[in-house]
Amino acid sequence: MDLKFGNSRKYISISIPSKSDTMSPHIKSVDDIRVLGINLSQFQKTVQFFICVTGVFVFYLIYGYLQELIFSVEGFKPFGWYLTLVQFGYYSAFGLVELQLTQDKRRRIPAKTYMIIAFLTVATMGLSNTSLGYLNYPTQVIFKCCKLIPVMIGGIFIQGKRYNVADVAAAVCMSLGLIWFTLADSTVAPNFNLTGVLLISMALCADAVIGNVQEKAMKLHNGSNSEMVLYSYSIGFVYILLGLSITSGLGSAVAFCSKNPFQTYGYAFFFSLTGYFGISFVLALIKIFGALIAVTVTTGRKAMTIVLSFLFFAKPFTFQYVWSGLLVVLGIFLNVYSKNMDKMKLSQILTLLKKGPEGKTRTFSQTV
Repeated sequence: MDLKFGNSRKYISISIPSKSDTMSPHIKSVDDIRVLGINLSQFQKTVQFFICVTGVFVFYLIYGYLQELIFSVEGFKPFGWYLTLVQFGYYSAFGLVELQLTQDKRRRIPAKTYMIIAFLTVATMGLSNTSLGYLNYPTQVIFKCCKLIPVMIGGIFIQGKRYNVADVAAAVCMSLGLIWFTLADSTVAPNFNLTGVLLISMALCADAVIGNVQEKAMKLHNGSNSEMVLYSYSIGFVYILLGLSITSGLGSAVAFCSKNPFQTYGYAFFFSLTGYFGISFVLALIKIFGALIAVTVTTGRKAMTIVLSFLFFAKPFTFQYVWSGLLVVLGIFLNVYSKNMDKMKLSQILTLLKKGPEGKTRTFSQTV
């Protein structure tokens, strides 16, 4: 509000800034969302959704195959943290290259926030990779799928979200299906280790928090995907390097990988490349549709990863896997349908994709 005083009279001039004027000076367009150099803003919401989902499935299915392949190398299982270090190094390099290809190279999200995100990312990926030294791959993936409930709890406490009955029912169906799957796996191919369960559970908690923190940071500061990847993984690389140096776990890992360079560093390069591409699409999903939708998509991808794991790597099989998988699919369906409950028609589920969360965007909290 501007107050102006004349010689003979006092008058008040009120100017209301436009929506673009009230934004941060770093923000050129709220709707400008790029993934791997592609501007998704030029597409409709439905097309954006299917592009992101396709990217998540394609790249992360290859990622999962390569991850299991690396840990199938004899003697590699104790070096999960070193694999995470190499992976973070590749991610930082990829993020730097992508950021250099963009016009706006300024950092928008505060460094303090990135330090928190980096710590959560290290916990998520490091503990997850290390758990493969104690658990078989399908069991690890099943545990990772259970993060839907922690994400909902994190959304309530971190962003003040509220979830309806259908969302809760979806989470319950997914969890029951995943528990059933785990019990079946323990029966036909017991490879359970308490250390592995503890590691993947800790990774699960960190993974549940990080989606909400990323969503809040990216929407508040309009940070780009390449910026998020570069700073969070480069800071995380320093965390892991310091940790391995203190615990003296660096020398033995380097010695082992130097004897098998292609099966370690070579696989790790393609493993990291596909993972980096997959992360870019996940971040786009978070930014456009929210953390819960992103988790639902990645949960479906993990179910497909389990199927491919049984196809490419020899494992015992039971039909209990099928029934538990169908229960998880039911949970995913309920979650998507809950976003369109006001229409009460199955044929209109796709309206969710046309609306997106920004139809009723809140800066600090969002009712879902």
